[in-house]
Amino acid sequence: MESVLFYIVATLAISIVINIILKKIGISQIIGYIVAGIISSYLFGLKGYANSHALQLAGEFGIAFLMFTVGLEISLAKMRTMKRVIFVNGILQLGITTSIGYLVSRYIFAVDAVPSVIIALAFSLSSTAVVLGYLKASKDIYTPYGQHSTGILIFQDIAVIPILILIGFLNHKHGTDILHVLIFTLESILIVLAILFVVGKTVITQLLRFSVSSELEELFIGSVLVIVMGASLLSHYMGFTYSLGAFIVGMLISETKYYRKIESDIASFKNLLLGTFFVVVGMKIDVLLFLKNFWIIVSLFLLTYVVKAIIIYFIIYNNKKTSIKTALAISQVGEFSFVIFALASSGGILPFHMAQILSLVVVLSMIVTPFIISNIDKIASVFFRQNSDEAGLQDIGGRKNHIIVCGYSFVGKYVVKELEKIDAEYVIVDNNINHVQRGLADGREIYLGDMSKENIIESLHVKDAAGVIVTLENIDKTYLICEAVHATSPDVSMVVKIMSAKDREKLRPLHLANLVDGKKEVAKELVKRMKRCTIKQVS
Repeated sequence: MESVLFYIVATLAISIVINIILKKIGISQIIGYIVAGIISSYLFGLKGYANSHALQLAGEFGIAFLMFTVGLEISLAKMRTMKRVIFVNGILQLGITTSIGYLVSRYIFAVDAVPSVIIALAFSLSSTAVVLGYLKASKDIYTPYGQHSTGILIFQDIAVIPILILIGFLNHKHGTDILHVLIFTLESILIVLAILFVVGKTVITQLLRFSVSSELEELFIGSVLVIVMGASLLSHYMGFTYSLGAFIVGMLISETKYYRKIESDIASFKNLLLGTFFVVVGMKIDVLLFLKNFWIIVSLFLLTYVVKAIIIYFIIYNNKKTSIKTALAISQVGEFSFVIFALASSGGILPFHMAQILSLVVVLSMIVTPFIISNIDKIASVFFRQNSDEAGLQDIGGRKNHIIVCGYSFVGKYVVKELEKIDAEYVIVDNNINHVQRGLADGREIYLGDMSKENIIESLHVKDAAGVIVTLENIDKTYLICEAVHATSPDVSMVVKIMSAKDREKLRPLHLANLVDGKKEVAKELVKRMKRCTIKQVS
């Protein structure tokens, strides 16, 4: 027991030192955890523990908590609005990638039919842990490419269920009735949904309410852990992934008033568990085998990445920039492939040596991805001409006492017209290229940019501004912008448009003084005008 504690403490210490160094040079902490796993496995002779059930379970719960936080951002209402992104794009991506992967494996590499299906399915999946971890940390999850990436990743996580069922059937095909398996799976899905949506929603809300009323922080966090892990265990018990249950319960909590607090409270806990997952990934790396088959592994990775990127680009294609960034973000091979290869290898579907080589391709993919995704704007700009308005944002010159209008949709246009009436100096920023092009056509000074990003805030000289007016329709994006502006320029005046009491509640944690409720203001104006009409009639 003492030796186990020593290994844990030593690996944690190694990962901390490496990540401190990597942080200073701007490299993702994911790389630090993987490197720590490699060092620990060779330094302490822990190679055999890489497949430890306890370690893999801890890592899987890291992914589950990541999916839980994604669920917090995607309510049931938003899920309905994203159904095309999730299901249409998801089905097309998985279906086309698997089909092409099968043809390449079967007819170019001459792999047998059944192993080719398994390899194609595994390589069609992307890394939820790496991509969503970055999207949430960078707040790109609210951008168009972030929404497309998230939607496809959600569908892939759902698709893992039938893939694992297929492997289980192939492993025991002599004694298993596929129809029986499918019926059992459908029944299990209905049971999980019924428990979580019908019973779980009430229980979850009451448990969170009671734990908050206790005014003990540890009870609240404990309640959240019980909810997430309970839903994950229920999902796993019924034959699904841990992360599916966590994702569903996250969506349920997203419709309560506690979701912002929960998201901030569990961030460190989630990141620590995710770190465990990547340490285990590092422990799986056989350096000698990797070096011996270096060019094969690199070639397979590049082939997979390029083919997936081309497929994803054309599936999403409606905006070149969004399509390219989405393709770059999710063209790697995901962590669930480890599980697929392990199960297929243990069942004799895949030769052990082949499974090892393919697993190293996945590892290389997950090591390279943080470098790609953290520089995604620079890489994407190689493939499309940068908009002049976006390029000019870095050179707008010194500004002082100007008003920044965030959003050039319906309300934003009228705000600008009113500012022009009083000769106020203003600058408009919008993250929608169509709005920017419309503003340029109207002769406005408008720039393309996401104002929740620190570099955009600095470029707009927010600290020296007279005020910021936020006119966006998306309350989640509004929250991120207000949060970012307050963090960098706490003294600047902000006036924010809202449309409901629910919007006001979402923004409450930011303690904003100037919230303008669109519906209330319209009601006041209607009554004011009615009074004028009444006075005229009396006179």
